[in-house]
Amino acid sequence: MASQAQAPVTPHAAPERLSRGVLGLTDITASTMANIAPAMSFYFGFATIVVTSGVASPFTILAAGVAIALLGNTVAQFCRSIPSTGSFITFIGKGFGPLSALITAVVMSVGYIIAVASVVAISGGWNQIIIEKYFKVNIPWELLTAALTLIAFGLVVRGVALSTKWAGALLAFELGMLLLVSIWVLVKYSGNLKFTPFEPSHLVSGFKGLGLGFPLAVYLFIGWENSATLAEETANPRRAVPRAIYMSIAAMALSYILFSYVTVVGFNYNTTKLAAGAPVPFVAVAQGVLGATALLAYLAGFTSIMSSLIAATNSQARLIFNSGREGLLPAVAGRVTSRGRTPWVAFVIFLAIALAMVYIWGPGIGAIAFFGDSATLGTIPILVVYLVVNLALPVYYRRTHPDQFSVLKHLVLPLLGVAAIAFPLYELVKPGQRAPFDRFPWISLAIIVVALIYALILNSRDRTLAQRVGSIVADAD
Repeated sequence: MASQAQAPVTPHAAPERLSRGVLGLTDITASTMANIAPAMSFYFGFATIVVTSGVASPFTILAAGVAIALLGNTVAQFCRSIPSTGSFITFIGKGFGPLSALITAVVMSVGYIIAVASVVAISGGWNQIIIEKYFKVNIPWELLTAALTLIAFGLVVRGVALSTKWAGALLAFELGMLLLVSIWVLVKYSGNLKFTPFEPSHLVSGFKGLGLGFPLAVYLFIGWENSATLAEETANPRRAVPRAIYMSIAAMALSYILFSYVTVVGFNYNTTKLAAGAPVPFVAVAQGVLGATALLAYLAGFTSIMSSLIAATNSQARLIFNSGREGLLPAVAGRVTSRGRTPWVAFVIFLAIALAMVYIWGPGIGAIAFFGDSATLGTIPILVVYLVVNLALPVYYRRTHPDQFSVLKHLVLPLLGVAAIAFPLYELVKPGQRAPFDRFPWISLAIIVVALIYALILNSRDRTLAQRVGSIVADAD
């Protein structure tokens, strides 16, 4: 009876391995930036940041970039020691034990699925807008969402090398178009360029404006950790993954600062007009300088969404896969295809639940509203994990590698990371928010409680979990 009770969570005797060394530094850096999706994130997030921070919104984005860099240090330090497809789950488990790994496996998986549901929905919603605007045909966004999700699934299941190259190619087009518009705006308004957007004194209501806009700016960077879960398929992951993390954060911070500055300039520093004048301010600026060729800005949004969907599925579903093969989640999630060594079951679980959320929750409010709601809800449990992994780093290094312990890298910077992430987390869960955001903290708390109950039950049934958490190191045989 005992063995039957444990069967659903017992891993395979010989855990499945992914394809080794098929990705290089360029691949995982591109995948990380594709997951961040600068066009998609900026298109739908910047107007709200402007409402809270005003003309100094670029300064708010700069502050968020610094906060994300602190988190990047934490994950990079873990990857130098124990690169793992399990990423946060492995890192927290190695710091605080198997119970914490089990809780993280559930919380992080659910958080990522909720967040990626926003990308799934907007893939159809954005394409509905493009088709209707340029071809005068209205195709329900729900149908487009299903078709594009199936295309993304078809790519990722064929292999990480192929799908990562597709994500990188789509990212290259996206960034090219964004840079083209940005340069064009700077040239057109070269006589009216000011340093005002970078001056804290121009924040709405002073630093209160920074506080309100900061959580929204942090969300622009979600996906910065993408490369950590690709460690097993990356050549020399202990070196490549940390470099990819730092390079992608720096590149995205600089890009967002440029795009935000250009948008403010394009609206002649009139943030009231910017916030209320167009649902996607950057596209409005593009139309002003490019005219009919602003279609390129719309296409950049499409390639951004698709590259993000591909990269996010590749990366985040691997957490589910690794948890399955290590016995933290049902073992079926740890299966791979025989040819490409891709975690197809984890892909199915990841995208199927996300699609179900879209079709249950989305039709009543529309794709764009769903994008904002789902992204916000998914961000809360993700930020909780970000906070905890910073606390795990000093514990892990002090206990496991005391000879390598650095007060700066393994204590001071992680604690600054805790402070940096606690601020936007509080802004998302504090009382008094409007509906439906007032319910999101309680939903997130319920996810954590369910994860705790699951962890307590499984940990009591299987005392070998401590040996299995993080047992599969990316570059070990």
